[in-house]
Amino acid sequence: MIRMLVLLIASNLLPAGYLPAADRPNIVMLLADDQCKYSMGCYDTPSAKTPNLDQLARDGMVFDRHYDSTAICMASRATIFTGMYEYKTGCNFESGHLLRDIWRQSYPMLLKQAGYRIAFAGKFGVELIDAPGQKQGQLAAADFDSWGGGPGQTSYETHRNDSMKQYAEQYPHSTLSYGAFARDFIKSATSKDDTRPFCLSISFKAPHHPTTPDPRFDHVYQGATIEMPANFGREHGSHFPLQSQAGRQFERFESWHYNDDYNRVMATYYQQIYAIDVVVGSIRQVLQECGAAQNTVILYSSDNGFLCGSHGYGSKVLPYEESSCVPMIVYDPRHPSAGQQQRCDALTCNADIAATILALADQPIPSTMDGRSLIALLDAPDARIHEFVPLINVWGPRQVHSFSVVTNDYKYVYWPFGEEPYVPAAELYDMQRDRSELHNLIDSEVHQTAVRQMRSLYDLALDHWISQGVTFHGYPRFAKIFDPEIPWSDKP
Repeated sequence: MIRMLVLLIASNLLPAGYLPAADRPNIVMLLADDQCKYSMGCYDTPSAKTPNLDQLARDGMVFDRHYDSTAICMASRATIFTGMYEYKTGCNFESGHLLRDIWRQSYPMLLKQAGYRIAFAGKFGVELIDAPGQKQGQLAAADFDSWGGGPGQTSYETHRNDSMKQYAEQYPHSTLSYGAFARDFIKSATSKDDTRPFCLSISFKAPHHPTTPDPRFDHVYQGATIEMPANFGREHGSHFPLQSQAGRQFERFESWHYNDDYNRVMATYYQQIYAIDVVVGSIRQVLQECGAAQNTVILYSSDNGFLCGSHGYGSKVLPYEESSCVPMIVYDPRHPSAGQQQRCDALTCNADIAATILALADQPIPSTMDGRSLIALLDAPDARIHEFVPLINVWGPRQVHSFSVVTNDYKYVYWPFGEEPYVPAAELYDMQRDRSELHNLIDSEVHQTAVRQMRSLYDLALDHWISQGVTFHGYPRFAKIFDPEIPWSDKP
């Protein structure tokens, strides 16, 4: 009777919605930086050595149509944290920082309110401001129970990351240092002194440029041959609109040597991902050692993809598959799907990550979030949670700005820039038969019904931007820029 009374009193002191750790899972969110899908064995690339990620894929569910709604890190990370599309966060390199009011509705803050112990390490990717237009932002270090994050791009040299210096001697390369941070946090969070469930978010710098692999893994790809994708090379991008060539992604096909040294460049890229794979294995091991493996959900994704020479481009930004469609794995050991080697081709996106994490924690999903919980797809892989996903780029030269919608069947891309020698252009790709995007069907007579349907969805997406987008950081003007009915000469 006394014990029951003590438990009742204790429960009244806990935050609203709090349940004991045994009733809610721990959550580990792992995020790579600039990782394309064909850098992993589980995405049908035999030369990619990712044994731990491949095992995670076998144990969980692999998502084959997971899109980053903005294929650049700052805006994508804001979407991952908040579950909202870029035009609702107002956050991107050339636009502005993330408002604290929006950050308060992010998955880390909502989990903290719900009684979770939260930790972050790696590239935070966004800075927080109190009001629109403030130039100097701050990190959210004080909001976390354990912090190993850093500003900007962070560094591959561990000793240069202030919050991670204690790991520098043993792990001079930052990728493995984040594994050490995860180990220490998990051991602490699973001690008898703390009964809260935890959410650990690790955001790797790898494999982002400058290419700086950990030398301890130099042997992994020594002498390896890296196969090229079927759409590699400039000859497979000649049908793209001229606007797509305006940004740095076009020249980097040559300046980053995809064109003349592909095997070495990709082996280096893959070596950086191999180090992430090692960390994934170490995190799963420590979860097992601490008795938390069966109650910890692991999510793995990337903030954007990478073109890696496909169509004759390097880098990211563009709405094409290699840049915008990224790895996504969800492993919930409590779910009947665990260990069933399931795959899902439903349309999903980075806005779904926050909604999924909140649903796992048995927390309500705010109505402001654009994402949907992926748990529904664990239950029914053939289900659908999105009719379409918008793909946004308002970063870089104005020529390369684009707005797109992708469905299960098609992708529609609109390029508004119309100053000589450019003319506004549109593209349509069949996502069932032409995932390599080799055939633009926008002028195909037999596909005009699909063109009209996709244009209607595009208009819906643009209407959502107009009605739901932020009124600051310059985002309202894009409602006119991306309107195909307004002549370029009349656009702001």
